[in-house]
Amino acid sequence: MSPQTVRPNAAPPIDASVRRILALALPALVVLSAEPIYILVDTAVVGHLGAMPLAALAVGGTLMTMVAWIGTVVAYGTTGRAARRFGAGDRAGAVAEGVQSSWLALTAGLLAVVVMQLAAGPIARLLVGSAGETADATAGWLRIAILGAPGLLLAAAGNGWMRGVQDTRRPMIFVVGPNLLSALLCPLLVYPLGLGLAGSAIANATAQTIGGLLFVSALITERVSLRPHPTMIRQQLALSRDLLIRGAAFQASFLSATAVASRFGTAVVGAHQIALQLWFFTSLLLDSLAIAAQSLVGAALGAEDAAAAKALAKRIARFGAACGIGFAVLIAAGAGILPGLFSTDAAVREQAMVAWPWFVAMMPLAGIVFALDGVLIGAGDVRYLRNLTIVATLGGFLPAVWLAYGLDLGLGGIWAGLTLLIVIRLVGALARMRSGRWAVIGATRV
Repeated sequence: MSPQTVRPNAAPPIDASVRRILALALPALVVLSAEPIYILVDTAVVGHLGAMPLAALAVGGTLMTMVAWIGTVVAYGTTGRAARRFGAGDRAGAVAEGVQSSWLALTAGLLAVVVMQLAAGPIARLLVGSAGETADATAGWLRIAILGAPGLLLAAAGNGWMRGVQDTRRPMIFVVGPNLLSALLCPLLVYPLGLGLAGSAIANATAQTIGGLLFVSALITERVSLRPHPTMIRQQLALSRDLLIRGAAFQASFLSATAVASRFGTAVVGAHQIALQLWFFTSLLLDSLAIAAQSLVGAALGAEDAAAAKALAKRIARFGAACGIGFAVLIAAGAGILPGLFSTDAAVREQAMVAWPWFVAMMPLAGIVFALDGVLIGAGDVRYLRNLTIVATLGGFLPAVWLAYGLDLGLGGIWAGLTLLIVIRLVGALARMRSGRWAVIGATRV
């Protein structure tokens, strides 16, 4: 090998083994699961206060979920950029991506705090539908809980750069630890200390702040410059913008599906909710595989090894298909059991069976789609993903779901529309893979 081809700081060859993929995916799954599990604990604790506090938590929690969604966008945008630099042998550059995304996260978090302190009341009344006790309780919960937003977003940025440098252990500790503390703190504050709903908000904000500080401390120990660099932040903002638009298209899809289901009656919307929540759960599991793809593909392209990145994409797609088939088998086998765990209403269970064949059929396809989403995000090809999602939503799902309403096709028509959304995304992702235009090498993607 000639001296010109040797890079003294080059990272080791990319390990694309199943063992390595699982080593990245499983800790990511733990991190992804921590927040939903804590929300279940929080809901159970507050639920014993009565219907009004539970309603306030439900409304306020929806807004905090939107903040968490922004955090996911920050994390995904950071992972690919950091992974490229790490693959190029530039760990300091990868961590620098984390520094800049942390400044972006902190700014967004502080802005959220200011907005919510000023507008919590009007926002709560808008979401609740009227002024009154529930709206007041929601506003009070939000003003406290939003104080954790800077920490929540800093943790998301930290997850992003650590996944990029393939550090899977510390993020798991930094996320799970504070959530466990909050799960213990919440019932203590709500009941023995008598803080009620406010105790739930304090526990939330405390956990998120501690988590954010742990990720900041990890940045400090890396001994890199902590100064903000506007150029890099602008580049990250452009990436985040495309991911936000893509996410908004998904939100429009799921909201439309629920709106149409509601027009078919309570049994239909109840059955739709059961199938949709199970879909979200399987999506969470498949997302962990996508995160592994982001890290490994970004590193391969940063190491200027497009062949390795393409081989990774094929392996991860096969892995995703296998996971999707496994979920399809489990969901099909649970057809007579799972709906009954969520509802004792015979009409709801009957309607769930209308959605079930579509749910089962889409899972192998969804496994591939999620895996390839991770590949393209890791490659920084998010503009293509954005455009594909908009086409799939506006040109496929939304016309299909509202046509299902117009033709009175019921829940089967809605889930046929959701399956169409997956099919269009799959065709677009496979076409992009085949073109090879996503595999742009280098420490940064121009």
